[in-house]
Amino acid sequence: MLKALGPGILLAAASIGGSHLVASTQAGALYGLGLLGLLLLANLFKYPFLLIGSRFTAVTGRSLLEGYQHQSPWFLPLYLLITLSTGVANIAAVSSLAGSLATAVAPGSPQALGLLVLAISLVVLLLGQYRSLDRLSKAVVALLVLCTLMAAVATLIRGPAAGFAVMFTPSPWTWGSLPFLVALLGWMPCPLDLSAWTSLWIYAREQDSGHKSSRTEVEADFNIGYAATVLMAVLFLVLGAWVMHGTGTEFSQAGAAFSQQLIELYTASLGAWAYLLIALAALMTMFSTVLTCLDGYPRSASASVRLLRGHRGMAVLNTNNQRLWMLLHFALACAVLLWWSGSMGALVTLAMWVSFVTTPVLAWMNWRVMQSRQVAPQDRFGPAMSRLAAISLGVLSLFVVLFGISLV
Repeated sequence: MLKALGPGILLAAASIGGSHLVASTQAGALYGLGLLGLLLLANLFKYPFLLIGSRFTAVTGRSLLEGYQHQSPWFLPLYLLITLSTGVANIAAVSSLAGSLATAVAPGSPQALGLLVLAISLVVLLLGQYRSLDRLSKAVVALLVLCTLMAAVATLIRGPAAGFAVMFTPSPWTWGSLPFLVALLGWMPCPLDLSAWTSLWIYAREQDSGHKSSRTEVEADFNIGYAATVLMAVLFLVLGAWVMHGTGTEFSQAGAAFSQQLIELYTASLGAWAYLLIALAALMTMFSTVLTCLDGYPRSASASVRLLRGHRGMAVLNTNNQRLWMLLHFALACAVLLWWSGSMGALVTLAMWVSFVTTPVLAWMNWRVMQSRQVAPQDRFGPAMSRLAAISLGVLSLFVVLFGISLV
């Protein structure tokens, strides 16, 4: 089991960064506990489609990307288009947030520190590859879960700053709130294109450890990571609701100020003594997110192109090709941070909308692959999971339609 652990934890490391530190905390600060149900449902609705990335590879020995290619001639090109349209913007966004958090412990501007975090991530991945990614992410996720549990318990004991009476006001169910709900649904716990990352990370973990995991081991690893993401999402929402909701204090749009407010959420519960510990934990969390994104987007792009060129199985993983894609993503993300930092909000919004609008499409693609003849009948989704997938696909599609109506 220890040899099988890895891809699910990496998915947690990728998820806990932007969607949890930012979206969950803001949900609590803005609406109290009003979005707790939607947050839990978002994690439930995406669960079957993210699980497919792990189960499909465990039972077929093929990556989910190869499953796309076998299922339909347009599935793989569409996936490649989606990941290329969001990858650079997301890498730049999480690097920018990491730079803002770094201002709490190091001198320099958020832009310069963000570039430094991105450069360090590149060096770590080029030198250590999957092994360094795996080891660092496990340590960081464990540290942040521990710190957040301590802060949440202390906060719950003290009670909400504005009292329980305002915990469900204002209502989030308005047209004006829809853009925020889109952000929450699109990135909670993560975009669905990350399901292919876990599939490729299973290959990388097998090459690194020499251990071929069973379906039971692979799904246990996935469930451990997913449980951590759900727990952290709830804890961040509670922290935002208990410390900031109803107090008249709003999160700043400026990166450095937002980071300071985020760290103060913890210190308000734990005390000033925890400032440095929390600042480092939050920074390391975003560092692990930068690492996983700088590995995941190039890895999936490289594997997709190699599949289109005729490679199969583990041959889709090629170190030299992946490094070239990594350097390309790194260069473009640096360009965004250097010359379009003022447009970061627009880029992130665009990437978020693409992730949200394509969620039903990717969910349907994953479901088609999982229930196809590529998978043995006993390994496909059973009646209960199929019903959950069908309901989830319907609800996610409905939100996309509502979002389109709101734009019109």
